[in-house]
Amino acid sequence: MQAFPRLMAPLELGFTTLRNRIVMGAMHTRLETLDRPNERLAAFYGRRAQGEAGLILTGGYAPHPLGVFEPGAPLLCEASQLGEHRAITAAVHAAGGKIAMQIVHTGRYAKVEGCVAPSVGRARINPIAPRAMSTEEVWSSIADFAHTASLAQQGGYDGVEIMGSEGYLINEFTASFTNQRTDEFGGDFENRIRFPLEIIKAVRRATGDRFLIIYRISAIDLVDGGMNGDEVAALARRVEQAGANMFNTGIGWHESAVPTIAASVPRSAWAFAVANVKRAVNIPVIASNRINTPQGAEELIESGAADMVSMARPMLADPDFAQKTRLGKSDQINTCIACNQACLDRIFTEQTATCLVNPRAGREIEFSDRPSEQPKRLAVVGAGPAGMAFAINASERGHSVTLFESAATLGGQLNLAKVVPGKAEFHEMLRYFRVRLAALEVDVRLGHAPTAEELAKGGFDQIIIATGVRPRTPELAGVDHPKVMSYIDVLASRKQVGKRVAVIGAGGIGFDVAEFLVGDREESESAAKFLATWGVDATIATDGGLLPGQVESTAPSRQITMFQRKNEPLGRRLGKSTGWILKSRLKKANVQMVQGASYESVDDQGLHYTVNGEHKVLDVDTVVLCAGQESERSLFEQLKASGAKVQIIGGADVAAELDALRAIDQATRLAVAI
Repeated sequence: MQAFPRLMAPLELGFTTLRNRIVMGAMHTRLETLDRPNERLAAFYGRRAQGEAGLILTGGYAPHPLGVFEPGAPLLCEASQLGEHRAITAAVHAAGGKIAMQIVHTGRYAKVEGCVAPSVGRARINPIAPRAMSTEEVWSSIADFAHTASLAQQGGYDGVEIMGSEGYLINEFTASFTNQRTDEFGGDFENRIRFPLEIIKAVRRATGDRFLIIYRISAIDLVDGGMNGDEVAALARRVEQAGANMFNTGIGWHESAVPTIAASVPRSAWAFAVANVKRAVNIPVIASNRINTPQGAEELIESGAADMVSMARPMLADPDFAQKTRLGKSDQINTCIACNQACLDRIFTEQTATCLVNPRAGREIEFSDRPSEQPKRLAVVGAGPAGMAFAINASERGHSVTLFESAATLGGQLNLAKVVPGKAEFHEMLRYFRVRLAALEVDVRLGHAPTAEELAKGGFDQIIIATGVRPRTPELAGVDHPKVMSYIDVLASRKQVGKRVAVIGAGGIGFDVAEFLVGDREESESAAKFLATWGVDATIATDGGLLPGQVESTAPSRQITMFQRKNEPLGRRLGKSTGWILKSRLKKANVQMVQGASYESVDDQGLHYTVNGEHKVLDVDTVVLCAGQESERSLFEQLKASGAKVQIIGGADVAAELDALRAIDQATRLAVAI
C-alpha cells in the first residue's frame, strides 16, 4: 500500500495530468547571473523533474522591464529569448515532469528607477519610490502579461503562474492601502480586483483552453489595509470564473512584520488561510509555506484544506523528495530546515541561491555523481556537519569511509543548535545524517578519539580532519569565577543558569544563547501560540488578517543583558531574512543590548565593564561567554608533521562563527574531488 496515498495520487486536469500532488514552488535563484546560465537552469529544473516532482514552477519572469526584481533579473517579452526556455522545458519533459513559468510584475518592490505601482507610496523594503501608473499603462500591463504567457507557451511550458501575492503589483492593486486610484482600477473592492481578473481573461484568450493557468492568490496579506478573508474568498471565486485552472496560495507581503517561512514558524501554520480559499472554489488549490515533510503534506490534503502542496526550499534540500516518498523512503529525505541561510539570505544580499544541507542545489553542473575510478580507504575524524557530509558524499562515490567521533553521539555542535527555540528542525538534519550513514554502511566509531599514531598505522589512503572548534576564552580577570560559563555549558544544560544573566558576545551564538534562555519553544511548535504571539487573526475577519492593538507578551523568565565590543547595533550580522525575527522576540522579552563595551572583570559583584569611558558594574548571577571559537587543529598539525596525507575541513579549518553552510559545502566539494 502506498505510504502517502493522497500526496502521491495523480491529479487529472482534463487536458493534462500531474503525476502526484507535490509542487516545486517558485523561487528567485539568480542562477541567470552565473556563467553558463541556460545550462545551469536546465540542469536545476531537470534534476527536480528527475526526482518526480508533480509540477515545477520557475522563478518569476517579468512581463515588462519595469517589473523586474532588479536590473538584470529574469524578463520575458521577446520571442528571441525562447531558446533558453526551450532548453529548460525540454529537460523537464525528458524526465517526465510538467513545468509552469511564473509571471511576476514586482510593482513598487522593483529595485529599478522609474518603477511603477497603482498609487504613489514607497515600500519600506525598497529605497526607490514608485510613480503611479496611468489607466493606459494598466491596460498595457494586462496585455504584457498575456504576451509573456503566449511566449511561455511557445517556449514549451505547460502553463503559467500569475503572481498575485506577496505584495507585488497585482497584490498592490487588490489592497486598499496601496491602491488609492479613482479610475476603473481603484476605489471599491470590485474595481480593485479588476486588474487580476482582466489579466486572467487576457492570458486565457492568448493561450487557449489547453494551457494551465495558476493564480497565486494572497491567502492572507498580513499588512494593515490588506484584504480580509471574505475579500480573499470573493476574489478567488471571480478568478476561477475568469478562467484560472488552479490556485496557489501565498502568505503575507514581503514587508509584513509577521514571519511566514522561517524555522520559527510552525509547520503548516497557515493551513487556515489556505482552507479559506479552498472552501470558496471548485478548482484545485495548492498549499504553501512551512511544509517540509510528506507527513505534513499528506495531512493537509487529507484535511481538505488543499489539493496539492507547494514545497520550494524542500526541493533545494532534496530534489528526490517526491521519488523517496513514492518508494517509501521518506526517512531518507534531506529535510529543509528553514534556516534561510543559503537561499533567501543570499538572495537578499545579491548572491545566488543554494542550500545549506545540499550544496549541489543550483550548482548541479559543478558536481559529478560518477563513482570514483580509484576507490580509497578514508578516515574522517569528527562527526559534526563537515565530517558527516564528507563521509556521506565520499561513500556515495564508492570510497570506504571510517568516521571517528570522540563523543557518544553524532552531530557535534548541531546538538547545541537543535535545543534553541525555533531551531528544532536541526533534529531533522541529524536524522538524515544518521539514516544516510547507516544506509551507506559507513563505519561509524563513536566514543573514539583516534591518535595520530593510530591513524598513521590504520592503512588509510587519506585522512580528513573535521574536529571542529572549541570556545574561545577571552582575557578577562575572574574568568574562572563560579558565575562564568561557556555557551556549551548553557546549551548542553551542564550548569544551572541564574535569573540575571550577562551574555558576552553578540554574534549568532550569543543570540542563540539569549533565545535559549528566554525563548518559548511552544511558539515555533504550536500554530495557535505562534499566531497569538504575532497578532494574527486566524479568522481573517480583519483587514490583512492582523489583530488590532498591541499583543501582550508574558513576563520574561530571566533578566538578560547582551554585550559586544563593536560600537554598532547588536545583531547587524544576523541572517537578513531571520535576524529581525530574533531581535523582535528578544525585544519583547526585555533583553537589554549594550554596544561598545570593554570587559574588565567578573567577581562577586557581577560583571565590571566600561562604555564610553564610564565604569559600570552589572549585578548578575551568571556570565555566559560567547566570545567566539578557535579551531581544534592539534591532530591535524601532528599528522601533517608526520608526513601523512591529510586535509582539514569545517570549523577545524576556519572557526568563524558556527558556519555549517561553509562546512558542508567545503566537505561536499572535497568528497567529490577525491
